[in-house]
Amino acid sequence: MKDSMIIVDNVSKNFKLPHQKIGSVKNIFTNLFSLGGRTYEVQHALKDIGFEVKKGEFFGIVGRNGSGKSTLLKILAGIYQPTKGSVHVGGRVVPFIELGVGFNGELTGKENVFLNGALMGFSEKEITAKYNNIVEFAELERFMDQKLKNYSSGMQVRLAFSVATRLAESDILLIDEVLAVGDAAFQRKCFMYFKQLKLDRKTVIFVTHEMGAVREYCDRALLIEKAEIVDIGKPGVIASKYHKMFADESKNDNQTKEKQNKSSKVGISGEERWGDGKAQIVSVSAKVDNLSGEDGEGEVIITARVKALTDLEKPIVGFSIKNLQLAQLMGTNTMRKKHPLPPVRSGQEFDVEWRVEGMFNEGTYYVDSTIAHDQAVLVADRWPDATSFQIFREDNTPYQVYPAIKVKSNIIKP
Repeated sequence: MKDSMIIVDNVSKNFKLPHQKIGSVKNIFTNLFSLGGRTYEVQHALKDIGFEVKKGEFFGIVGRNGSGKSTLLKILAGIYQPTKGSVHVGGRVVPFIELGVGFNGELTGKENVFLNGALMGFSEKEITAKYNNIVEFAELERFMDQKLKNYSSGMQVRLAFSVATRLAESDILLIDEVLAVGDAAFQRKCFMYFKQLKLDRKTVIFVTHEMGAVREYCDRALLIEKAEIVDIGKPGVIASKYHKMFADESKNDNQTKEKQNKSSKVGISGEERWGDGKAQIVSVSAKVDNLSGEDGEGEVIITARVKALTDLEKPIVGFSIKNLQLAQLMGTNTMRKKHPLPPVRSGQEFDVEWRVEGMFNEGTYYVDSTIAHDQAVLVADRWPDATSFQIFREDNTPYQVYPAIKVKSNIIKP
């Protein structure tokens, strides 16, 4: 099309993975004369990919790890050549892929700026003209004459990102997960840079796992899974489908968990199940009730079934909820809620139900559950990531929570 900056036409990419190992120089010469001795497995990294990106469009590419996102981005950057199909790029491309590649730890920060700029295709004059701006953006004025090996990892990433962004006078930018660079203050700079790209109507291809950023910045997005395109469309729709893939996976995982020995459970965060064994959490479920409509509607119903393995006079049951990034969002227990549980005898089971208002935005959430005793000083059983639930919304925002908000306006007559 006339206004398309990128046209990807039926692109496939295969990699050959050799099976035969070469362990010595002798093996090398032996294999030169062996017929059919070396075998390969073909990995299909991309299969029949096709789409167009218009001039000034902010285009997202999302998918799980290993789906083919980075391979596709490297083909657009010209790092890889497609096995089949073609790619037309209508302008100068600057890729933000693997920031810091080409940096040399034995050189100073200043020397690395000129080295990295040269690798990106810029002249010494062009780099000199923007050097001060690069250093100022990276906030590394006092460190530019130090060797890079003495920089912290965060400082190195800031310098790499600054070189890429300050020199990026291009028609098309290819960006791979740069929102995670640096500390909180530097991340704000990254967000401001993204906003400016939007204002300047730059053509941007953006690969990320952060669906909030997809909704906020992208005009359209592409979902890729197992090397193939699942869908292309509005960012909110694609983000919902991305989350749903994890929801389906979590549902299958939860069914498998019920068949496993719960005492040896390890959560997705790596935390092991633990406790003194005086009680056991038998099961935990999370039911989403009417949470697809307006803000604040509905609730999440969390139910924990507990079995006492000894007599407990004052059991205390609690839960907490965290997001896909493992950040704890909320939690409480029966003692904090002034809901004392009656004494239970060994072998007795009981249920505790929690109803949490519909404050969650779209996404995947995990529930930790705990049974404690002796004024919550001792833990009988803590089960990390005991269950999970998924939120879908017809209307959503890029923010973590979605509380009920009332709006009122009043037109003042002149």
